[in-house]
Amino acid sequence: MIESERDDVDPFATRAGKGTEPGQLHVVLVLSAASGGVGAHVRSLAQGLVAHGVAVTVCAPGGTDALFGFSRTGARFHLVDITPTSGARSDATAIGELRRAFTGADIVHAHGLRAALLADLALRTAGRFPGLRPETPLVVTSHHAMLATGLDRRLQRLMERRVARSADLVLGASSDLVARARELGATDARLGPVAAPPMPAGGLGREAARAALLHGSAERPLVLAVGRLVQQKSFGLLLDAVRYGLGDSDPLVVIAGEGAEQDALRERIAAEKLPVELLGYRTDVPDLLAAADLVVVSSRWEARSLVVQEAMRAGVPVVSTAVGGVPELVGEAAVLVPYGDPAALAGAVRSLLADPGRRSALAAAGRLQAETWPDEAATVAQVLSTYDELVQRS
Repeated sequence: MIESERDDVDPFATRAGKGTEPGQLHVVLVLSAASGGVGAHVRSLAQGLVAHGVAVTVCAPGGTDALFGFSRTGARFHLVDITPTSGARSDATAIGELRRAFTGADIVHAHGLRAALLADLALRTAGRFPGLRPETPLVVTSHHAMLATGLDRRLQRLMERRVARSADLVLGASSDLVARARELGATDARLGPVAAPPMPAGGLGREAARAALLHGSAERPLVLAVGRLVQQKSFGLLLDAVRYGLGDSDPLVVIAGEGAEQDALRERIAAEKLPVELLGYRTDVPDLLAAADLVVVSSRWEARSLVVQEAMRAGVPVVSTAVGGVPELVGEAAVLVPYGDPAALAGAVRSLLADPGRRSALAAAGRLQAETWPDEAATVAQVLSTYDELVQRS
């Protein structure tokens, strides 16, 4: 629990929101529709804050709550349908709901650009709403680089600039996001790493897991990729690498995930007769990692890739594009290649599959590197510290 600097003065006593105890910090977490790392991070943050005695409200679409279970963390859930793209009517409705949720809040913490923009509009247009203070500190966690092109890129840059300059604090999930926020005019931008939640134990041993994926060909090398089937993840680049050849032993590449590019990838795999299988959405990632000889990340950009963290903790060697926050995340414990070079990606995979000793060394190095990362408790503690600063300042 955050305490005031003087025992006889409680800075939260007159601010408690509906359902909070006098003196209890009230934090509102805001996110749009999320299916991956952002949702997992907000759930972890909500659960950790509640454990520290903080009153937490999570504002998100209903489907996001159904997927991540914010309501089961001890937080209150306030339904706000923050759509992926802007619309006059939907945005007005979302802003109205956010105003209601923000009443009595001590901190508003938005995750992602859309959530941050609407949260800022709700706060800055508070006006006549009783209990809603326009000066409520706004924290924004930047999880993603903006990768749009053309007119969309210009519009996104305008939104980014507004959010960066309006936020009292921007937390970047990787150093390049922090630098980006500062470039756009953020008055306070800091690194705010996103910890990967601990994985549950798998239900299968390595042999059983491999048999399930390799259809009885247990000696065949298995390469795993995990992620949403969207442009950012660049699974087309991985297919290009497969065409170069990943080894004489005919390795099988399996991709777990679903998304907008699923049909196009499936058609290409069939047309080119590539040794690749799309597994669709999977909840058994621990079993997939147990079966894999290595994990490949072909993304155009990543902050602190969850699958990289999960693989290295599990002792599975990683080959990744050297983008975003990946190099600072993995150090010397993974093989990195330039983005957009399928020959280099294929060569790295081929070399690693042919060298069991190097795979073992990377597995050990990955586990050691993982011990240097902040865990969920450290992440929550860091966020609580920033809340303390902002509340004392306001």
